Amino acid sequence: MTTTQTSVVQDLGTLAHRLSHPAGARCVCEPPQVLADRPDGTVVRSGAIVAKAHAADSDHEALAARIALAAAPQLTGILLPPLTAPGRSLTAPEPSGGPQHPEPSEPPAPAPRPVTLWPLGAPVDPTDPEAAPWAEAAVLLARLHRTEPPFRLPAMRGPAKAARAVARMRAALPGDPAVLPVLAGWRALPAWARGEVPAPARRSGFLCHGDLHLGQLVRHPAPDGPWLLIDVDDAGTGDPAWDLGRPAAWYASGLLAPEDWFAFLDAYRSAGGPAVPADGDPWAELDVPARALTVQTAALALAKCAAEQRRPDEHEQLMIESCARIATLPPELAADHAS
Repeated sequence: MTTTQTSVVQDLGTLAHRLSHPAGARCVCEPPQVLADRPDGTVVRSGAIVAKAHAADSDHEALAARIALAAAPQLTGILLPPLTAPGRSLTAPEPSGGPQHPEPSEPPAPAPRPVTLWPLGAPVDPTDPEAAPWAEAAVLLARLHRTEPPFRLPAMRGPAKAARAVARMRAALPGDPAVLPVLAGWRALPAWARGEVPAPARRSGFLCHGDLHLGQLVRHPAPDGPWLLIDVDDAGTGDPAWDLGRPAAWYASGLLAPEDWFAFLDAYRSAGGPAVPADGDPWAELDVPARALTVQTAALALAKCAAEQRRPDEHEQLMIESCARIATLPPELAADHAS
């Protein structure tokens, strides 16, 4: 961890501790816990408070709109609401000189990375795949997609994230033939799925999460509250099928069991989700997002393998091989599940 990363983690821990610890009380708190530490998001927990430092290159106006979305009454019971008020300064604290306990309404001092504050939720248990809340996730997505955007929002960032993943792979493995299947899958996508042009108008006005996977769900209040969606960094308006793209890609690649996929799809349809028809073949709408998420996953896997100087594991290799397969198939067949 670099000095800068260490400073960010320490600052977040200080802020979360200040807000979770009663002012004037004797401190017997456990040390802050790092939940994630990446350039696009460093997350630290202290007590029942979670502090998140967003990417340094975040569009502050767009981020503020997304945080306001999570706080909007229309999204109650769908998105985890922030503790950061929509009008609050989205900046990180300066390193403190000692244990202090300001009031929660006191804004932190400016720093390079914007920071938001959230209540602690209980995440999906990665050790219990049979209890994975696929149906619950689908219902939340359907409710999100059916909600009229409460105010003007930026575009959902899913295609932009896919493009960033491919760029990261290219930078990590310049001239390496291992990237060729992934690039072939990438070139086979339409321009809107590569983030080069807006999505088709008929599919671009829906409220979307933008980065749906099981890590984006928590129970709140912890540990047994209802499931809610978290991480609105990529939320906005766009094609709702994108939010179904990752589980669709996993199913098409053989990583998601058919029973889990159909539980997810059936729950989404039963809840009135608009991304796919109410019955019949869903792949006309899911094909492009599933291919794009396949490419994104494979590109990130190769970039990580390069950084860690290792070969792709079994699951990563499946996604890479899927890129080669989908690049050779007509669009309507590219996401068919291998039997």
